[in-house]
Amino acid sequence: MLPSRPARALAVALLAVLLGALLPATAAQAASRTVQGGRLDWGIKSSFQSYVTGPIANGSWSLTGGAATVGGSRFRFHSATGSYDPATGAFSSGFSGGVRFIGHKKSDGGYELDLTISRPTVRITGGTGTVHADMVSKDRGSGRITSASQVPLATLGLSGINMKGGSTPIALNNIPATLTSQGAKAFAGYYTAGTPLDPISLFVDTSAPAGKPAASRSPEKPAEPKKAGRAAGRFEDAAVDWGVRRTFREYVTGSIGKGKWTLADGAQDGGALFRFPRGKGTYDPKKQTLDAGFAGSVSFTGADGLDLKLSAVAVRVKAGKGTLSADVLSDGDRQKAVPLVTFTAQDFAPKDGLAVLTEAPATLTADGAKAFGSLYRAGTAMDPVSLAVAVDTKAELPALPDLGSAPDPSDPPTEKTTATEASPADSDSGSRTGLYLVIGGAGVLAAAAGALYLARRRSTQQNNN
Repeated sequence: MLPSRPARALAVALLAVLLGALLPATAAQAASRTVQGGRLDWGIKSSFQSYVTGPIANGSWSLTGGAATVGGSRFRFHSATGSYDPATGAFSSGFSGGVRFIGHKKSDGGYELDLTISRPTVRITGGTGTVHADMVSKDRGSGRITSASQVPLATLGLSGINMKGGSTPIALNNIPATLTSQGAKAFAGYYTAGTPLDPISLFVDTSAPAGKPAASRSPEKPAEPKKAGRAAGRFEDAAVDWGVRRTFREYVTGSIGKGKWTLADGAQDGGALFRFPRGKGTYDPKKQTLDAGFAGSVSFTGADGLDLKLSAVAVRVKAGKGTLSADVLSDGDRQKAVPLVTFTAQDFAPKDGLAVLTEAPATLTADGAKAFGSLYRAGTAMDPVSLAVAVDTKAELPALPDLGSAPDPSDPPTEKTTATEASPADSDSGSRTGLYLVIGGAGVLAAAAGALYLARRRSTQQNNN
C-alpha cells in the first residue's frame, strides 16, 4: 500500500532539500579557475645530465631565468600562470626559468653540444597531457643552431588520473614523460621519439574568478603605504637575494646530508635563492655606496651533524666592490658580522627609482671558508648576489619567483600525495575532491531513502490501525 499523501509530500520535500544542498557545492567547483603561483620539478633526463657532465662530453649545465635545483637531479621551474577548468579537467600552466647544457668543447671555444630548454608549459585536455618548451639546439652534424617556441617536447602518462573537480592547490607527482618526435628533433637527435624521460611533478595554486574568491583563501591585506619624508641618503625598502651555493643546497638535501633548510624572521625562498628583505640603511647615488642591514635567517641542518645558521645579513658597497656579511651560528658557536663573500658592483646607479645589481659574481672569503667548516676554500665561486634598493617611495622591488603555497620548498615531493591523483582502481570514481562529493551525495541520498522508508512504515501502521 502506498504511503499517505502527506507522508509522500514530506519525503519528496526532504529529498529536494537534500539534493539542493549538493548542487551549490558542485556548481562552485565547476567554475573555471586561474593558475597563479607554483612550481614544476623535472630532471628532463638524468642520464643525459650524467652524459653531459661525464668524461666523454666533459661539459656542464647552467640555470637561467631564476630556475633552481631540488634533490639530486631535478630542475625547478617557477611562477606558474595559466588556467584550470574543474568541469572538464582542462589544465594549462606555464613556468619560468630554463637550463642550458653544453659539452664537447671545440678548439675555437665553442661546443658541439649546446641545448637550452626553457619556459616549460604543461597542457592537459581530454585525458591527454603534453609538455611544451622553448628550445634552442645545435645540430650534431652541421652545427646549425635552431630555435623554436613551445615545442611539444614530451607526452605525459595520465592513466588513473582524473583532473575533473579539483579546487586548490593542484598537485601531480611523478608523472611519466615520453619524448615526442618533435622533441627528439629539437633534442638535436640525441634520443629517438618514444624514449622515456624523467617523471614530472608540479604543484600550483588556483584562484576563483573575479568576484568569486576561493573559500579556502582569506582576503589579502592591503599593502601598507610606504613612509614618506625619509632623511636624505636613507632608505627603508631593499632586498638582497643570495642562494649561498647551489651545490651546497644540493648536498644538504641530498643522500649524504639528508637534511633541509629552514627560513625564519621574514626570509623568503625563491627556489634558486633566498631573499633577505626589509633592508634599511644608507645609499649615496653619486658615489654608489651602500651600507644596509636586512631581515631574515636561514638554517641548514643535516644527518651528518651539519648545523649552520646565517642571520643579520648586511651588505656594504664601496668603490665598485661589495661585501655580504652575516652572523654565523655553527654548533653552538656564534660569530657576529662575518664577511662571507665579496662581489663586484661596478654599475649600481639608480634607475626609475631603483638601484639594482643583478647576479653579481661572488667569491668566498677566508672568514667565509671558516664559517662553512672549511668545506670550501677561500676564493671558491659562490652563488651570485642580487641587490635592489628603493630610492623612491613609489618604486617596487623586483618580484621573487613564485613557488606557490606548498610546504617547505627544500623538501622533495613525496609520491602519491596529489589531490587529483587516483589509483587505477579508482579511475572511474573521479578525483579525491570529486570522490568526497560522491560519498557525501550517497550519504544524503541514503538519508532521504531512510526518510521515505519511515514515511511508508508510519503510513502502513496507521492504515493497519
